[in-house]
Amino acid sequence: METEQDQALNALQTAIQMEIDGKEYYLEASRQSSNKLGRELLQTLAAEEDIHRQKFQSIFNTIRNKKEWPTVDFRPEGGKLLRTILARTEGNDPGIKASATELDAVQTAIDMESKTYDFYKSQGSDARCGAERDFYQALAAEEREHHLVLLDYHEYLKDPAAWFVNKERPSLDGG
Repeated sequence: METEQDQALNALQTAIQMEIDGKEYYLEASRQSSNKLGRELLQTLAAEEDIHRQKFQSIFNTIRNKKEWPTVDFRPEGGKLLRTILARTEGNDPGIKASATELDAVQTAIDMESKTYDFYKSQGSDARCGAERDFYQALAAEEREHHLVLLDYHEYLKDPAAWFVNKERPSLDGG
C-alpha cells in the first residue's frame, strides 16, 4: 500500500518530468521558430518551466528528508512577461507568414499546457494539506496563463491581419 508521502513524491516526480519535457520542447521549438517573437516567447516559456521544475525538486527533497510538505513561497507573475512579449507584435507587420510546422508546434505546446494544467488542478483538489493545495493551485493558474498566451500567439500566426484587427478593436460608429 502506497503511503501519503509516496503518493506526494510520485506526483512530484511526474510534475518534474512534465516540466523537464516542457522546457526541452520549448527550447527545441524556439530553435525551429521562423520569427523573433516566437523564439523569445518560447524561450521565456522554457525558462518558466525550469523555475517550476526547481520548485518541484526543492519540495521533493524536503518531503523525502523531512517527511512533510513544506510551506512554499511561490508567487507566479501571472503571465505578465509573456503578455508583454506578445504585445510587442502590435507594432509589427501584420503580413507575417507562419509555416504549418510552426503552427503545429504551437498547437502541441497548447495541448501540453492544457495537460499540465489538468494535472496540477487535480493534484490541488486531492491535496492533503493547505500548502500543497495552494502550491498546485498557483501552478495550475500559471499553466492556464501559458495556455492562453499560446492560444493568442497561435491566432496571431494563423491570421495576423485578423489578430491585429481584434487587438486594435477599431470603432465602427455610424457617424
